[in-house]
Amino acid sequence: MRFFFRSRKFKIILVVTLVLVTMSAVFALVGGRMAPGANLLASITAPFRSALTSVSNTVSDFFTAYSDGEKLMIENAELEQEINEMRQDIVDYERIKEENEDYKKYLGIKDQHPDFQFAPATIISRDAGDPYQGFTLNKGSLAGISPHDPVITDAGLVGYISEVGLTTSRVTTILSAELSCGALDNRTNDSGVVRGEIELASQGKTRMINLSRSCSVAVGDFAVTSGEGIFPEGLLIGSVVSIGNDRYNTSIYADIKPFVDFEEIKRVMVITKFDGQGGIYPRN
Repeated sequence: MRFFFRSRKFKIILVVTLVLVTMSAVFALVGGRMAPGANLLASITAPFRSALTSVSNTVSDFFTAYSDGEKLMIENAELEQEINEMRQDIVDYERIKEENEDYKKYLGIKDQHPDFQFAPATIISRDAGDPYQGFTLNKGSLAGISPHDPVITDAGLVGYISEVGLTTSRVTTILSAELSCGALDNRTNDSGVVRGEIELASQGKTRMINLSRSCSVAVGDFAVTSGEGIFPEGLLIGSVVSIGNDRYNTSIYADIKPFVDFEEIKRVMVITKFDGQGGIYPRN
């Protein structure tokens, strides 16, 4: 609205207003000096003085309305700012509420593993070209995250940190063929290695290989981390959904359905420190 005063329209209104005010002053002066008997001149100037008064009132009303409108616009802008701030407060509240609910879910894991140190993180992008459903987190080395740190949800193992920047990091999931994880059958304690395969990844599964033919692994058993390598002991991986013979050696394998739903997860916990950390992989 401040540009209105610089506009051509405002300049025209100002000139007209000055002319009208001047004419009104002249008529008033003339009328005031007229002799009592000068009825003719008074009759002639009366319509003009009435019109000038009307126009003057209209102009005055215009500027009053403009002033009131400007005040109203400022008040509306202030009110809109307050509304936007309230909306942001609601968004922040909902985010903090969800984060607190997530933290509660990890209390059980923390109770079982008091040596764990966590860094919470949120998924900010998913790699559409990755058949193993890798993704990027909103936390990096500034949050204490390092390469090969395990990544979990309250449901179980997600994968590990494969790349780290200052404020972001990339996660390779347990569906990936790049990942090898020592694992145990939680019921029989039979040991093997969990490693992804691209054919299984499209089905949301991974595979536990190098199981002895004499093992007692059965469909429905749970696979957990054995503590070998970069992962701590006892993290849930998934359940056995099928068992088969390895065509290349004398071992058998078990196909695993992870407990984590990779398409649904939004937030994770990165385990930045735990007893025995390091395993067979070098850490940067």
